[in-house]
Amino acid sequence: MSSAQAPVQDLPTAVPTATSKKDYKGFVAGVFSGITKLSACAITNGIPDRFDTVKVRLQTSKDGHFKGPLDCTLQTVRKEGIRGLYKGATPPLVGWMVMDSVMLGSLTLYRRLLLENVFSKSHLRPYIPFCRSQPDLKTLPSFGHGIAGIMAGITVSFIAAPVEHIKSRLQVQYAADKTKRMYSGPIDCLRRILSTHGIRGVYRGLFATILFRSFFFFWWGSYDVLNRYMKTNTDMSTPLINFWAGGISAQIFWLTSYPSDVVKQRLMVDPLGGKLNDGERQFRGWKDAAKTVYQERGLRGYWRGFVPCFLRAFPANAMALVAFEGIMRMNF
Repeated sequence: MSSAQAPVQDLPTAVPTATSKKDYKGFVAGVFSGITKLSACAITNGIPDRFDTVKVRLQTSKDGHFKGPLDCTLQTVRKEGIRGLYKGATPPLVGWMVMDSVMLGSLTLYRRLLLENVFSKSHLRPYIPFCRSQPDLKTLPSFGHGIAGIMAGITVSFIAAPVEHIKSRLQVQYAADKTKRMYSGPIDCLRRILSTHGIRGVYRGLFATILFRSFFFFWWGSYDVLNRYMKTNTDMSTPLINFWAGGISAQIFWLTSYPSDVVKQRLMVDPLGGKLNDGERQFRGWKDAAKTVYQERGLRGYWRGFVPCFLRAFPANAMALVAFEGIMRMNF
C-alpha cells in the first residue's frame, strides 16, 4: 500500500506508517474491489459463477457422475437449463463487497500493525524467519505480508463461512423443477438451517474455512514478491503491475490451497440431518471429510474440479486488485 516515506512512495504494497494511519481506506478500497468483481461477472455474462458451480459439483459428486468439467457443464445445461449453472450465485454476489471490504481492510490494518509492532523492532528481527540479517525495515517484508494474509483470512472467514455454506448447498441441488428442491433460494436455505440447527448449523465448516483461508499467506506473500520484482525489472505501469501480480498470486493461492477447498466443500454439502430431513450426516468434522476424499479417489480426489477454478482465478482477482490499489493510492 502507499507510504508516506518518499523512498517507497510508488511501491503498490508498501504499508502506511504511523504518520498516515488511514486504516479505513483499506475497507473502502475493499468495497470497490468487490464491485469490480461484480462488474467483471456482468461483463463476462456470469462466467466466473458458471465455473464455480461446475467446480463445486465436481468436488462433491460421486465417481461416475461427471467425466470432467465439460461433461458437468453439458449435463447441467441439458437437465437444468442455463440457469442451472447459476445456482447459488446470489450469496457470493451480494457478499463479495462485504467480504472484500473486511478482507482487504483488515489486511491493510494487520500490515501496519505488524510493521510497527514486530518487523520494525530490531530486538525481534533475529527471531523472525527471513528477516534476521536485514537492516532497519521501513516497509513490511514479503514474509510479513504473508502473515498479514493469514490474519486477514481468519478474520474474513467469519463472514465467508455462512455465505459459502449456503452457496454450496444451493449449487448441488440437481433438480430442474424448483418444487422438487429442498431450498427455494438463499433466504429459504438460511431460514431453514437456522430454525433447525441454529447458528452452529449456519456456521458448519467454519474451521475448514479458516484452514482454507490460512493459505492467504501464499497469496499476499507472493503478491508482494511479484510487485517488487516487476517494479524493479520491468517498465510496466503501476496498474499493470498490480494486474499481473494480482492474477498470478491468486493462482499461486489456488495451487497451494485447492485440496483444503475440496475438503471444505465436502463438509459444507454434507447432510445436516435431524429435523431438516436432508439425510444422514456423514462427517463429524473436516478430518473425516479429508479422510473420505482420500478413501474415495486417492490423492487425485483433492484436485477434482481444479481446472474451472484455475481458469476463473486470474481475471476477476487481477481486475479487483487493480481497483483496490488504485483507491489506496488516492488521497482522501
